[in-house]
Amino acid sequence: MLELGCLLIQQFQDNLICGYITVNQDHGRALFYWFFEAQSEPSKKPLLLWLNGGPGCSSIGYGAAVELGPLRVNRNGDGLHFNNYTWNNEANLLFVESPVGVGFSYTNTSSDLTILDDGFVAEDAYNFLVNWLERFPQFKTHDFFISGESYAGHYVPQLAELVYDRNKDTTKYPLINLKGFIVGNPETDDYYDSKGLLEYAWSHSVISDQIYERAKQVCDFKAINWSSECNDAMNAVFEKYTEIDIYNIYAPKCLLNSKSSVAGSGGGGGGSVKSSIEGKSSNGLRRMRIPGGYDPCYSPYTEEYFNRVEVQSSFHANINGGNTSLQWKTCNDSILRTYNFNVFSILPIYTKLIKAGLKIWVYSGDTDGRVPVIGSRYCIEALGLPLKSSWRSWFHDQQVGGRIVEYEGLTLVTVRGAGHLVPLNKPSESLSLIHSFLSGEDLPMHR
Repeated sequence: MLELGCLLIQQFQDNLICGYITVNQDHGRALFYWFFEAQSEPSKKPLLLWLNGGPGCSSIGYGAAVELGPLRVNRNGDGLHFNNYTWNNEANLLFVESPVGVGFSYTNTSSDLTILDDGFVAEDAYNFLVNWLERFPQFKTHDFFISGESYAGHYVPQLAELVYDRNKDTTKYPLINLKGFIVGNPETDDYYDSKGLLEYAWSHSVISDQIYERAKQVCDFKAINWSSECNDAMNAVFEKYTEIDIYNIYAPKCLLNSKSSVAGSGGGGGGSVKSSIEGKSSNGLRRMRIPGGYDPCYSPYTEEYFNRVEVQSSFHANINGGNTSLQWKTCNDSILRTYNFNVFSILPIYTKLIKAGLKIWVYSGDTDGRVPVIGSRYCIEALGLPLKSSWRSWFHDQQVGGRIVEYEGLTLVTVRGAGHLVPLNKPSESLSLIHSFLSGEDLPMHR
């Protein structure tokens, strides 16, 4: 078992570090990060930022600790073990807990937590990046890529757009060497994502014909707010998902008996879906939202680990700026409830950044019911891009790893048998995928 903490794991490697970056001095806002240099030739490898979604889920608790980081939390939460398929085989890897209120990140101005929206998150993430590069100037010239999953399907392209726009005025803003982004099972467009979710549930025998037809009849997914009839119909869909894991429909359901707020919420960990997905809109109607970005079986273990006093001490981490009465949570449900959802499609950003020449990939675990591959395919088709290379299989260890289709300016890759958290479910395949994305080498076309 590896020793605890951020600066104490020196028998693993001497080149990892974590801490806080202030993003707004006046309000006392600071984001917590965990950084791992590439395992070989870090001076030559790109810098890759990873963001989880939710909104409200921790990139430390998921991306770093159970997915693609070099150190994974043990299944009993008592320590860490080495991940052979870590993405810092390919890049210098930077995880940040965003927005404030997530994990160890905090604000000293409580009203900040009532005005969180996509623009707020992008601005703080940009300020984090600028200030982090000032602290570590040796990475300023590295190729920079952004990655993430689930609701980071908003965060990642929005941050990329902000960096791209501000790079145009280097008299006012520092130049960031942005090259592209990659997102997994990303929330992209409310209409296509919702349409895909419903069709996936029906086509994969989760719901009956009657439930499917009723939802199709009463739901207008193009509407900003769903009608009460649509909410009732979709509740019937999600009720069926309480029986299985919506994030990985063919995996065993997590039956762990935990008091974790996440394990007992709408993520499939044993609680009621309805209790966590219904948020009030400004006109009183509801649009159902399910938290994204985590596997409920792993939440209690990461929460056990990151709430240990010795771990927080070695990470030099303070909950909410030193409020020790608060617990570190894998996902902060209150952020999901109060987040201001005011961006309904990211597709215009794709169009803009494709024209700008950025490298853009979308990958999708094909057993995810939460942000299913059907919805992602609808989103990409809506961009109307010219086809570059037709739909085909790619191979991994002599088996079909998934499918790939290349458009002019965008590549879609599916990962066969993976759920919402592809690097957790298919670690070796995910490492091959990120290697291909960063290196430009094609995924294998033959056994």
